[in-house]
Amino acid sequence: MSQHAKPITYPYIPNSVPATKQAMLKAVNAQSVDEFYADIPESIRFKGKLNLPEPFLAEAQLVRHIEGLLNKNTSAHERLSFLGAGCYQHHVPAVCDEINSRGEFLTAYAGDPYEDHGRFQALFEYESMMGELLNMDVVNVPNYDGFQAAGTSLLMAGRITGRSQALVCGTIGADNLSKMRDYVQPHLEIVLLDYDQSSGCMNLADLKTKISAQTAAVFFENPSYLGFVETHAEEIAQIAHKNGALCVVSADPISLGVINPPAEYGGDIVCGDIQALGMHMWYGGGHAGFIASRDEEKFVQEYPSRLFGVAPTQVEGEYGFGDVAYERTSFAVREEGKEWVGTAAALWGITAGVYLALMGPQGMLEIGTGLMQRTKYAIGKLQRILGVKIRFEGIHFKEFVVDFNGTGQTVASIHQKLLAKEIFGGKDLSVEFPELGQCALYAVTEIHSQADIDRLVTDLQEVLK
Repeated sequence: MSQHAKPITYPYIPNSVPATKQAMLKAVNAQSVDEFYADIPESIRFKGKLNLPEPFLAEAQLVRHIEGLLNKNTSAHERLSFLGAGCYQHHVPAVCDEINSRGEFLTAYAGDPYEDHGRFQALFEYESMMGELLNMDVVNVPNYDGFQAAGTSLLMAGRITGRSQALVCGTIGADNLSKMRDYVQPHLEIVLLDYDQSSGCMNLADLKTKISAQTAAVFFENPSYLGFVETHAEEIAQIAHKNGALCVVSADPISLGVINPPAEYGGDIVCGDIQALGMHMWYGGGHAGFIASRDEEKFVQEYPSRLFGVAPTQVEGEYGFGDVAYERTSFAVREEGKEWVGTAAALWGITAGVYLALMGPQGMLEIGTGLMQRTKYAIGKLQRILGVKIRFEGIHFKEFVVDFNGTGQTVASIHQKLLAKEIFGGKDLSVEFPELGQCALYAVTEIHSQADIDRLVTDLQEVLK
């Protein structure tokens, strides 16, 4: 039993005020909350009591409770972290947080109620800089994350070609593959392609065998989920085009200062996540997806998300910013939208725009070069440890697979020992890619110094003795 004899009016839940609750029930002609939910079957209603603390009526009590919960976490700021696998500890310039915290951007996040031309211009500038980075004409307002962007890109390819199959390189991460499969069904069937065990690159013979008149798209990541650069990219695109399919490539935008954008080796639709461009990890929440293509009607008309363009106004010499082909979105006519598009991640687009403007072409070249140099240094040091190998030959950008099969230990046990030394090791791949055995995916970014990498090597040598 609660110690409170009467219902509590929660200070932070306005609808708990009795008068407000009664007004809401009256508006829908319901006598009680139970009557309001009467159409929900009894079989799926929760009958027990939620395991929640007693209500905190004082702000100080609430703050203390929440801080206590948060203090149970150990963040990458408190430990040396080599985790990546899609969410990265890149440096976030202070100006990114300063701009995206401004009220006019922070509150006007999406949707029709906020037809704000300042926000439109900020997003247009983001799209323009991304277009330059990608060497593409059209870039969307960001959607939820890179996984959704990949799924949408495949659906676009299916609608453009009228086909019902997508071929996906087998080195894709399990989370991305799961989201992709859920998102594209029942419109597309996803078929996995084999990869070369020595290089990790797509098996071209398998691609030639599986591609057919039903293939809408051939999809691969570059750099791949496992860190290496796909050196067969141009050949993959040629095979796709020869068979009437589109080439869809997922790219890490922070790599494009040193790696050719997919448009230059045959990519028709390019997608990915912009988390690396000025976003904190935020416990896995700092994500937004981009999609890019050529400025051709067959592509533009299949984007489900908003596109901002610039056009002359009625005043000579004046230009304005606004939606392009708005009627194709679910914002215009919901039931006729290509896909349903709700609350987007437009704030992160503004953030990435700030990051790209701050970095400029030279900055993107320098950070890409620095990442590859750190990665090469880390690989060189780690592969000298007895029993440790680096899986997959070739070029790596900021991640690489460390093979612990020769150590006699599991990745899980090694990482537990590293945790005791206040180091987060890489992601354990033994479940996701059982064919690799005891392997882990390690990531390095610009926040890692030479001393950080040397510390990892020294501590690994100790825990492997």
